[in-house]
Amino acid sequence: MNLIATRKRAAEGTLIGLALGDALGFPTEFIDVPRIIAYYGPWRELKPRLAQGISRITDDTQMTLAFARGIRAAMTDGGLLPERLAETVREEYVDWYRSPDNNRAPGNTCLTACGLLMTHRPWQDASQIGSKGCGANMRVAPIGLVPGLTDDQRAGAAQLQAALTHGHPTGLAASDLTARAVYLLAQGADPTGLVGQLRSYAYDHRSHYREEWLGDLWTRSQDPDPLHFIRRGWDECLAVLERLDAVQRTADPEIDPCTYTGDGWIAEEALATGLLAFLLFPDEPLTALRRAACTRGDSDSIAALAGAFAGAHLGADAWPGAWADPIEHGPELRSLGAHWDA
Repeated sequence: MNLIATRKRAAEGTLIGLALGDALGFPTEFIDVPRIIAYYGPWRELKPRLAQGISRITDDTQMTLAFARGIRAAMTDGGLLPERLAETVREEYVDWYRSPDNNRAPGNTCLTACGLLMTHRPWQDASQIGSKGCGANMRVAPIGLVPGLTDDQRAGAAQLQAALTHGHPTGLAASDLTARAVYLLAQGADPTGLVGQLRSYAYDHRSHYREEWLGDLWTRSQDPDPLHFIRRGWDECLAVLERLDAVQRTADPEIDPCTYTGDGWIAEEALATGLLAFLLFPDEPLTALRRAACTRGDSDSIAALAGAFAGAHLGADAWPGAWADPIEHGPELRSLGAHWDA
């Protein structure tokens, strides 16, 4: 991690921001905007809701922690290799699946795939090849924070962690792009140029099937070859990034961001709408979280991603203690952040 990221504690800021967004959007998920405002007041005044003094998170943060633990375990001997990462992350996802705390409205794809990952079959046979739900990329942020990785390792790991449950190529590409956005912001990228950088990245990578990381996953699809498979995913992501690029400077912040870039139930829309909420308020992190949480779509995932982007950009000091201190799993989130910020 470079000096900019280390000084601002970008890893800690990202993980805490993700959890804060997740918690803020937890009670507003599955509710339309008029009812959110009726229940909780104006969107600019949304605050974390505490239960016994704790700001409760959902499966988004739980699975982010599972992926982070898997990365750390895979790298105990130094580098990051596909086979080792697949093993450790698979174990962590199965542990999450079995946990009594797995009662925070988890997605059906994650449940189905993790149930299959408990068996001895190849992980590619557990992957849900038709699913591109936002579970693919809601949890990917940690790989954008790990120092010392090559671009290929970061991209391959981002796609692999998605593919363990969500095998659709758009979920793979959206996860790669989400990790790339976190990485760029943590390194000090200017938010105003971020969408352009992501579009260029997508164009550059749309013809690269990462066989070293994905194996023969593509053969479970109906595509004639691996390039057709992966291009399909990148092209869907490029389409929503083009929509985002067209509105990022003109979108009305008083209008639900889902109106512009989609409701976020699918991976590419979660990326775009989470980015839009962040880009509307790049230097007002709490406002970005509030805007993301007051949406008609998958509010906790949209807000989790917006919080990750804001935390990567601004660092740990973005989050006031009144918000950050009560967050569930706070000590582990901070410990992981400190490990990667060192």
